[in-house]
This record gives sequence, structure tokens and C-alpha cells, in this order.
Amino acid sequence: MKEEQTGNETFQPVIPATEYPAEITWKAIILGAIISVLFGVANAYLGLKFGMTVSASIPAAVISMAVLRLLFKNVTILENNIVQTIGSAGESLAAGIIFTIPAFFIWSSNKELVASGYIYEVTKLHIFWLSILGGSLGILLMIPLRRYLVQREHGKLAFPEGTACAEIIVAGDEGGSKAKLVFTGIGVGALYKVGMNMFKGWAESVNHNFSGVLKGGTIGIDATPALLGVGFIIGPRIAALMMGGAVLGYLGIGPLLMFIGQQIPDVVISPGTIPLADMDPGQLRNFYIKYLGVGAVALGGFVSLIKSMPVILSSFKQGFGELIGKKTSTGEVPRTDRDISMKWVLLGVTIIVIAIWLLPGTELHFLGATLAVLFGFFFVVVSARIVGIVGSSSNPVSGMTIATLLVTCLILVYFGVSGTAGMITAMSVGTIVCIAVCMSGDIAQDLKTGYLLGATPAKQQVTEFIGLLAPALAMGVTIYYLNDVFGFVEGATSRQPLLAPQANVMATIVQGVMNANLPWAPIIVGAMIALAVELLGISSLPFAIGLYLPLSLSSPIMAGGLLVLAIRKFSSKKEYKERSERGILFSSGLVAGDALIGVAVAFMIGLSDPYMFLHDLLASLMPLYLGPWFGWLSLLMFTGLVALMGHLAWHGLGKEKK
Repeated sequence: MKEEQTGNETFQPVIPATEYPAEITWKAIILGAIISVLFGVANAYLGLKFGMTVSASIPAAVISMAVLRLLFKNVTILENNIVQTIGSAGESLAAGIIFTIPAFFIWSSNKELVASGYIYEVTKLHIFWLSILGGSLGILLMIPLRRYLVQREHGKLAFPEGTACAEIIVAGDEGGSKAKLVFTGIGVGALYKVGMNMFKGWAESVNHNFSGVLKGGTIGIDATPALLGVGFIIGPRIAALMMGGAVLGYLGIGPLLMFIGQQIPDVVISPGTIPLADMDPGQLRNFYIKYLGVGAVALGGFVSLIKSMPVILSSFKQGFGELIGKKTSTGEVPRTDRDISMKWVLLGVTIIVIAIWLLPGTELHFLGATLAVLFGFFFVVVSARIVGIVGSSSNPVSGMTIATLLVTCLILVYFGVSGTAGMITAMSVGTIVCIAVCMSGDIAQDLKTGYLLGATPAKQQVTEFIGLLAPALAMGVTIYYLNDVFGFVEGATSRQPLLAPQANVMATIVQGVMNANLPWAPIIVGAMIALAVELLGISSLPFAIGLYLPLSLSSPIMAGGLLVLAIRKFSSKKEYKERSERGILFSSGLVAGDALIGVAVAFMIGLSDPYMFLHDLLASLMPLYLGPWFGWLSLLMFTGLVALMGHLAWHGLGKEKK
């Protein structure tokens, strides 16, 4: 049995390369496509309303095991893997679409912009082609990176959701104590989420804004099972780097801005619209700290690309060797190391470039096509590495898209492309890059799952295109329907609008650059902060992610990392390995349970007005019942969840049969 040397450890997948179980089957393709469409539509609504999407990889894996084992007798691990590979693509495509496409509708609803000459309507067909082109670009550009990010960096990059999916699929197949731990985690995560989100038993997010010396600073926690589980999976070092960025931003820079504002109480500093002294920590983030994070993520991504470049070039060199018929290795390539041939990758990218260039109605042309592919390649590398570090849920896609839009707008202005044409071109480039980034992060997690299970990479890469096509057909109809029913700006319809927070930011930025009023200073300062961190010999990317994201997202991840640290400190080497494995199994279940209920809530919100009434009623009444203890109850529940995770990691579910 062939074993693969990775770093300092020998890795053996669940299914060895010498075995050839069924992978791509009709039942896997059909079920995966259905899941992909359903999760894509649900996440489109959820993201447009709340600015967040729910990871679909783990729910898809759980649903796959349940459905396939119910309907069929013989189901392989790798068939379940194909279902989750296809099924998770819908959520990723939805994220790429909702962060950008609504900007076109927002501009069309802007009376002043229309009066100044903006006339453009993005069609359902344009949305479909932008989805296909951006998604295909992300998939193809990720293929030559697999050996480096997934294989050679095994043991260094955690890929939390990908690892969790593998654990769940294996545990479901093996049964026994491992399966019990995973499904216990799913049950606990689901019950916790139901009590918190559906019945409003306690607050999801608890925050405290400081006064006095630290006025302008804030601490808080999004007390969710998923983020706690991610923290345990990625470990204390990465969690601490993220927390370091958050501490600098929200306990350092925030109070400093407030101190400056108090010295000039009546002065409005762009891009803010009110004086600094009158802002709360949330406004300080939106107007200033967020732009620091954008600059830091951009530079951290650039450094990551430079570090990855030798292996990227090696992968391309090997691919070109295949292309010209030159032998690059001796012997047959193992099944678990076979990717789509480089000639097909290059042909596909070439076709995409031409298609972007010729795509009518988007004002892209040759310059836009070139920018889309260049930024696509850059941020695909960045995104794939970020999800390897902190997982898809914390992937700052909007930050990378903002960076793309900033540079694209500047280049377009330099070449004389401005006005309506410039705005359309910039947003079209941003849409393609955003979708590519989202899809690359998804396929990176999927390929990690496949790597752990022993799947054939080429087969996963092929089925990613199926997972892209199915929701792409539905996405244009979904966006138009939501715009017609709710609208994306106040007053667009008689109902409460879906405010599409990321798309509103993107629309504002493009207009800001075209009107020469974008705040470059904080973006450049953020890049310098990341550079300083790199010069200290520390990876700046997780630090930059912590600076960009709210502190409340880093703190539950840190809690999971600290739990791992405590278990490591008080365990022998053998005990730590066993306890860490049990903790990862339970953590994987927590992430799955949280995500499953999140998707269920999204469906009920979209399909049920009575649910919305109950949801709003409970949301308004529970704080009245609990008064000032509402937030403390949330902290108590989260502490109980941490304690339960520690107990199960330490002791398991009781005595296990040897």
C-alpha cells in the first residue's frame, strides 16, 4: 500500500490509491445537484437580508449520508464525497452573486444617478453567464494549486470545514464511538441553534462598548457552536493571530480614533458622515477600521502569493511538461494524485478569457477580461489559503472583492473608462472575481475532504462544474424575484427591503473611486500594518483577517483554540492525540448542527410569513422577560457548550470497548 510523505508525517487516506470504489454515479450527481440548487437559493435570500451565508459543505455531507443510505443498500464513502462536492457549490455561487450583482439594481434605483445618465439593466442571462465564467475560472485556477495547498501543506493548513466533512463521512460509515461523537455534536449544535435563533431563548451576539479611557473600543462574542468548533479545529496559534488583529483594531485603533475625535468634536473626517466623537464602535469599524482590514488583507494575500509562487511555478512547469508530451515523473500517477490535465486547464482559461471579452452588455471588452483573469488568479490563491487557515465561514471575500474593485477602477480611470461604462465594467470584473474567489474556497475545502478520504481529484474537479451549472440556472431568476418582491433599497417596494449590505458597500466604492472621493489613507495604513507583522516573522494573513472581521467573530474561535491549548498542556503526547481527535469529531458535529439549522431557518424565513411573525414576536418579548440578564444567559450557555466540548474531548462518551 503506497504511503505519501507529507512534511514530517506519513499520510495514508481512508481509501488507498490501490482501491477503486464507485465515485461519480447518477444517484450522487442528481442528489448533489438538488442540494446545490436548494442551498444556493436559500443562501441568496439569507445573504441579501442578513449579510451572511451558511456553509453548505457539512450539511450536504450529512444529508447525503442520510438520503443515500435510506434509499440504497450499497453506498461508498467516495459517493458521499461527490454529493457534498456538488452540493456545496450552490452556497459558494450564491455568496459571489449576492455580494455584487445587487449593486446594478441599487444603481438603477438611484434617481440622482439615473438623472446623470446611468442607464443599464443586468439581465438574467448576464447573471447566468457571469456565474458560469466566474465559477469556472475559480475551479480551473485552483487545479494547479491542489498539490501545494492541499497535499504539501497537509498538517500546516487545517481546512476546518473540509476536515470536518471527512470526519463526518468516515464516522457515519464506520459507526461506533466516532459516529456517536459526531452525531452527538450535530444534535447539540442543532438544539443550541434552535434555542438561540428560532426561539430566541438567548442572544446570538453579546457586545459591550467601553466608556472612559477605552471609549470607542468594544468587546463581544458571537456565541455560536460553529465558530467554537472552527476554533478547536484550527488550533490556538491561528486563533491567536486572528484575535491579535481584532484586539489591535477594536481595542487599540478604535479608542485612538475616539480620543482624536474628542479633541476635534465638531469635525467630520471623510469617509465618515458624522464627527468621530459621535460615532459608536460599529460606525468606527464601517468608516475606518474596515478599510484598514482591506489594505491588510490585500498585502497579506500578496505576500502569501509570493510565498506560494515557487510551488505554483513548479505545478505549471509540470503541467506544461504534460502539455508538450514530456515525461515529468516515472511510473504511473496514483489514482489519488490525478488532476485534470493542464492542457484542459489552459484551454478552459483561454476560452473563459475570450468569452469574457466577447460577453455582450457588460462593457468588459479586452481590458476587463484581462483584469478579471489577473485578479481572479491572485485572489484564488489568497482565498484558497485563507480557507485552509480559518475556514470558509471566515473567508473575507468582500474584502478581496473591494480590493479588486479599487484597483480595477483606478486602472479604468487611467485608461479613460469612466461614467456608466466604467461602473458597469468595474462591477462586472468584481462579480467574476468574487464568484471565482468563492468557488475556489469551496473547491479547496472539497479537495481537502477528498484528500483525507482518498478520492480521485480529477473526478471531484469535474463534478464541481456540475455543482456550478445547476444553481447558475436558478440564480438569475432568484435575484430578480427577490428584487421584485422586496427590493434592495428603502422604498423600492411596500415590503421591508433586503438591504444587501456587501453589495451596497461595493456600489458605494465604485461610485467613490469614479468620483475621486475614496479614503486611500486607511487602506495604505492597513497594508503597512500587515507589512510590519510580516517583518516580525509572523504570517500576516490570519492577523489581517482578524483586523477586517468584527472582534465578536474572533473571540469564539479563540475560545476553541484555548480549549485545545489546555488539553495539550495537561495531557501526555498519546493522551493529547486521542483527546484532540475526540474534540475534532465533536467540533465537526457542532459545525454541522449549526449549519443545518441555519439552512432550515433560511428556508422558513423565505417561505413562511407566520414564521417571520413568530420570530419577530419572540425576538421582541424575550429581552423583556430576561431584562439585563439576556446577554449573561448567552455567555452562560456558551460557557456550558465549551465545558461540554472539553468534557467529551477529555473523557469521550464513556468507556469504549477495546
